[in-house]
Order: sequence, then C-alpha cells, then structure tokens
Amino acid sequence: MDSYVVMRVGSERYGAHVSQVRSVERVGEITPVPRTLPFIKGVMHLRGAIVPVIDLAERVGLVHASADPDERRIVVADVDEMVVGMLVDAVEDVVQIAPEAVEPPPSVVGGLEAVYLRGVARLGDDLLVLLNLERVFSAVETEQLKQVEKMVHG
Repeated sequence: MDSYVVMRVGSERYGAHVSQVRSVERVGEITPVPRTLPFIKGVMHLRGAIVPVIDLAERVGLVHASADPDERRIVVADVDEMVVGMLVDAVEDVVQIAPEAVEPPPSVVGGLEAVYLRGVARLGDDLLVLLNLERVFSAVETEQLKQVEKMVHG
C-alpha cells in the first residue's frame, strides 16, 4: 500500500505521495520575490530554512475555493532536489491506496494534463488525482525556483 496526502485545490482533490511530503504548515508570512512567474508567491521561513512557495491552484489553472482561509495550508514537499511549499485550500487526510488500484490517467483530468499525473484512484465515490510533483513544474519553472532559492541563500 502507498500513502498519499489528500489536499483540496478549488473543487478538486489531489494526492501527493507521502515520500515527497515533508510537512503540512499553516500559512504564515510569505515574502514576495520580484520578477518571478505569477504562481510563485514568494518565500517563507520554515524552521531556519527559506522555502519558495507556489500557489498550486494558480499553477494548474484552477480557482481557489471560497473556503475558510484558516483551512489553507502549505504542503512542503521535495520536488526535483528542492524543497517547495505549495499553497492549497485544505489538507484533508492521509490515505492508503494499493498500487493496483491506481489507473493510468486520462489525457486531461481535473483540469490537469496527464503529464502532471501519476494516475487516478477511486476514493469512496470520488476520484483522487495523484500528482507527479516532478512534472508539475516545467524545466523553466524549476530553474526559476532554483534562482529564487539562490537569490535568497546567496
């Protein structure tokens, strides 16, 4: 069985493999970084480290749910040898999914192209879209996140 952190972005539910998720944090102060892509919201201090923060809804073309802003969280994850914070509307659960229960993704699901996805799994009556976090960011975006990291760390 594989474990996934279930997060809500807009009206969609996504899963990130727990092996990539470092922590789930309350939204604190995010310091903007000039001249970055619109979905890169800035950087935050996290236990002595400075972590770039992206808005996952904006990155994947969704609109944030009008949910209680107190539910918003930052999912801190390892992505392509970097630590990145992803702003989401809520973190709902950690679920166990058998690998054989994961189906290949259709070409587009939940507003995301298949390249961003590990697959789709049924979770009760809903589908859980399993993200491939390495693919959520293009090479250009990953490079810009690395530049943000360099600007902050010197």
